[in-house]
Amino acid sequence: MKLSSKLVLVPALTGIALLAGCGKTPASIETKASAAAPAASTPKDLLEIEVKPDLRLDLKVGEPKWQAVSATLSVSGRVEADETHMIRVSAPVTGRIVELNVVEGQHVEKGQLVATIHSTELTSAQTALLKALTEKQQADRAVTRAKQLLDAGVIGSAELQRRETEVLQITTELSSLRRQLSVLGMPDESIHKLETTRTIDSQTHVVAAASGLVLDRHVTPGQVVQAAEPLCVIADLSSVWLVADVPEEHARALRIGKRVQAEIPALPDDKLNGTISYIGATVHPETRTITARMDLKNPQRRYKPQMLATMLLMDAAEQRMVVPEAAVVRDGNSESIFVQLAPNKYRLQPVTLGEEIEGGRVVLSGLDAGVKIVTEGAFHLNNERRRQSSGGEAASE
Repeated sequence: MKLSSKLVLVPALTGIALLAGCGKTPASIETKASAAAPAASTPKDLLEIEVKPDLRLDLKVGEPKWQAVSATLSVSGRVEADETHMIRVSAPVTGRIVELNVVEGQHVEKGQLVATIHSTELTSAQTALLKALTEKQQADRAVTRAKQLLDAGVIGSAELQRRETEVLQITTELSSLRRQLSVLGMPDESIHKLETTRTIDSQTHVVAAASGLVLDRHVTPGQVVQAAEPLCVIADLSSVWLVADVPEEHARALRIGKRVQAEIPALPDDKLNGTISYIGATVHPETRTITARMDLKNPQRRYKPQMLATMLLMDAAEQRMVVPEAAVVRDGNSESIFVQLAPNKYRLQPVTLGEEIEGGRVVLSGLDAGVKIVTEGAFHLNNERRRQSSGGEAASE
């Protein structure tokens, strides 16, 4: 048993002796191994780039500019006829159209014949007038006879007064019947002719109450129409409306007299300027929009109802930060600008940009005032940044 214990101790003592002979301990070996391991490196910022002098010569650096910018809201609209210069020609009586003298698109003058309607209602009204006229003549003769009898002492004054009252009543009825015929479309001269000749005319002639263009014709010859039923619409298009539907969240931008511009895609060369003349009093419940309108002179009849249009609402100018269009780097739906960190070092800075203005873009956020940015050469600088990031050739945008 003593012999085997010695044999086990010999290898262990030998190992220790060898380490001591080399002047090394296990702890020193572990320390040296740790020192030989590579140190962890800091990750490279892929948005930063250091450029060489040759590329730097192609870059221009400057600061964002501040300039007066008017906020603009673009809303869809349309051209409409000016309703203050529009009339709706309606049938004055119930009857059948025997003649229709206008077509859609035709220009008519005030007093021009539009349609002829045959009406039994008109016949009845004329008959009532002639009957009342006859009764009036009889009542007048009765008053004359009563005066003679009163002078002869045959009747008293009460009888004369009764007959004079009948004349007054019939006279009132005649005036009412004349007004009724006038409402039914008979002009005064035709009523006078009816009373003179006692010839009934069952046809009424509908004429245009104003000059203009026939926009719509709602009836055809032979059609039976009711009283007040529209026959056609006539409009004077020398003045039209440009109407826009403004979302209710922009209602604060609306006020009477506000300066606006408009564009009509069908007439791209026409730049229209005006002011808001009307703002709707309510919000349309289906579209959640408010009606805004500007008046538009149309002496040459270039602007036609229902043409599509765009209205531009402009607010007062205010100072905004603007960068050149050449400074903007686009990547999909994102936009960025290179900011200078050092004479040869730049970083791609994401920004939020607004509308275009005179070759530049308004900066909404992401850029501080006074910073140096790349105003020209940003495209090539971004290609070089990509090349360095990927370790290969630059990718094309």
